[in-house]
Amino acid sequence: MILTGAKYFDRDFHLVSGDIRLENGRIREVGAALSRGAGEEVLDCTGLLIAPGFVDVHIHGCAGADTCDGTREALDTMARFLLSHGVTSFCPTTMTIGVETIQRALLAAKDCAERPLEDGARVVGINMEGPFISPKKKGAQLEEAILAPDAALFRRCYELSGGLVKLVSLAPEQPGGFDFARAVSPCCRVSIAHTDADYDTAKQSFDCGVTHATHLFNAMSGLHHREPGVVGAVFDDDRVEAELICDGIHIHPAVLRTAFRLLGGRALVVSDSIRANGMAEGQRYELGGQMVTVRSGKATLEDGTIAGSVTNLHDEVRNLVRFGVPLEQAVRAASLVPARAIGLDGEIGSIEPGKRADLVLLTPDLDVADVLLAGRRIQG
Repeated sequence: MILTGAKYFDRDFHLVSGDIRLENGRIREVGAALSRGAGEEVLDCTGLLIAPGFVDVHIHGCAGADTCDGTREALDTMARFLLSHGVTSFCPTTMTIGVETIQRALLAAKDCAERPLEDGARVVGINMEGPFISPKKKGAQLEEAILAPDAALFRRCYELSGGLVKLVSLAPEQPGGFDFARAVSPCCRVSIAHTDADYDTAKQSFDCGVTHATHLFNAMSGLHHREPGVVGAVFDDDRVEAELICDGIHIHPAVLRTAFRLLGGRALVVSDSIRANGMAEGQRYELGGQMVTVRSGKATLEDGTIAGSVTNLHDEVRNLVRFGVPLEQAVRAASLVPARAIGLDGEIGSIEPGKRADLVLLTPDLDVADVLLAGRRIQG
């Protein structure tokens, strides 16, 4: 198949006019006015923008399902919902909850990765957001399930998943935090998260192998001109990539603009979406053993604590453009940067020959017109 007539984001995320040839589920060739093979299928994409499929590396649930349900059915529900919103790859994300529940979720995700749906986003990794966090910054996580950093426990989980765990959250100031980072970072990206660490502790954790930040600004020490905190440490260290929830609720648009300017190619968009995403507002939904209510797009626990989001990467990209972030940077932060964060940027995340033909076709208003998964049209 050859896609013609559109503008697409090239390997440097510049919008260019040209054609994209797909073959055997992969991008074979890109360029201006490619020659047509005899009998080759042509898809006219005139007036559309073609972006890489979005990659969500931090998502708990959506469409009434949650990773911690621990079932293939729940993850399949999530996968179909996500694909309809342009997300072609995702990392189901566990919470701070009982270890047995986490391990059931790991096995379900492993099954999905090994036997992917034909009509759903691909499971390309697992994100363990907990249980190795700080009770002082637990956010919507269950305090009684918090555990001290335990590399041996993590290794058991990692092996159970078949090596599918790509991210694990850590409050490095907890006893044993630095040793955990040193032990785990060779096989998995360690992310500073739900932490009361100060600037110096955060910087020291980066020296020990922490290279990622979970939902920057949220559930961590903030930026103050005399106490830079975790946020200041991340801004100050090019080794660390940072997640940002771009729903306009978790972070003010002005702060998002500032963060994207400072982080540049280290900023990645995540949804941190929960099962209430895509469901009716005003009702109560379970999240990691606690109840959440959504009103006016804001998910909260009963005490008012913000509890995840009800957004998706496609809407967040549109939000960022509306907030004043360049379209090219917003798309890159929702595709290539998260793919790189989980070590899959050689396979997905950009429109380059040899990569999987996971593509999102967008209208000039940035609505989703069609989605291609491994070169197959899903919505068209």
